[in-house]
Amino acid sequence: MLSIYNNKILAMNNPIKKAVSVSLGKPERDKKVQVKLNGVPLILERIGTGGDAQAARQLFTRLDGKVDALSVGGVDLYVRIGSRDYPIRAALKMIKEVHQTPVVDGRLLKYVLESRVFELAAVTAQKIPHFRRAFVPFGTDRIGLIKAVSEVADEVVIGDLMFMFGLPFPVYGLDNFLRLARLLLPVAGFLPISILNPPGAKDKTPHPKYEEFWHSADLIAGDMHYIYKYSPEDLQGKFVVTNTTTDENLELLRRRGVSTVITTTPRYEGRSFGVNLMEAALVAYSGEKRTLSMDELNKLIEEIKIKPSIQKLTD
Repeated sequence: MLSIYNNKILAMNNPIKKAVSVSLGKPERDKKVQVKLNGVPLILERIGTGGDAQAARQLFTRLDGKVDALSVGGVDLYVRIGSRDYPIRAALKMIKEVHQTPVVDGRLLKYVLESRVFELAAVTAQKIPHFRRAFVPFGTDRIGLIKAVSEVADEVVIGDLMFMFGLPFPVYGLDNFLRLARLLLPVAGFLPISILNPPGAKDKTPHPKYEEFWHSADLIAGDMHYIYKYSPEDLQGKFVVTNTTTDENLELLRRRGVSTVITTTPRYEGRSFGVNLMEAALVAYSGEKRTLSMDELNKLIEEIKIKPSIQKLTD
């Protein structure tokens, strides 16, 4: 009886917090786990709607006030370039009825984690190789990642014009890409969810495109949806940095010959979660009941010791 009483007192003093990601991605990737961050118990849950923005909006409304933090998956609410946030209006409509629970989209944590990915990974890997060419299939929402790979690769090729607009024009280097992004983002903010939604949210069929750019890179960095959907069957010996991986994703990369995968977020029970849910987890952990600044997120990364996960897939 005494132990039960003590457990009840412990639960009262340290109640379980909950962070939920409502994602436009596939329901097959859904997962719910309980973790501890610095001894604080949290439930992390990802719920996919398969690209159905109306279903996502209903879920956000239903969960408002019932969980500690919410996050948007599969699309950003804003895209940050420098100190400016460009609104994505179709995504903002999904959360217009959320008034109580803080909502994040992962863009701040994404920048913080991805810009430091090789620094944080080096704690585990000891040494990160230098690369001849990095290929980022889609980088508009991953400026931090482009910045990071620019520090470890002689050349960076970015494929937004190819994969978003079907134009066979790669962009070379961060500076050129930033100039392009500042031109396109005011227009992109008005695009419908059907265009903004990442490939593979509904269609599971791989469709390799622009294979010469995948083959010529020794480092591939970007969203797992793009890698799954558009990369060729042969990725022999390549180094991959990505955002969310399941066991199925890792097996696919192993079959394609990838040597090493760095996932920017930790793995829990066989999979990593997107930065949107991890940012929501940090908001819930903080107890602040509001969104957090990049400085606050950086401090929590150090406090909780969040590190990328590294899998060596082939010898």
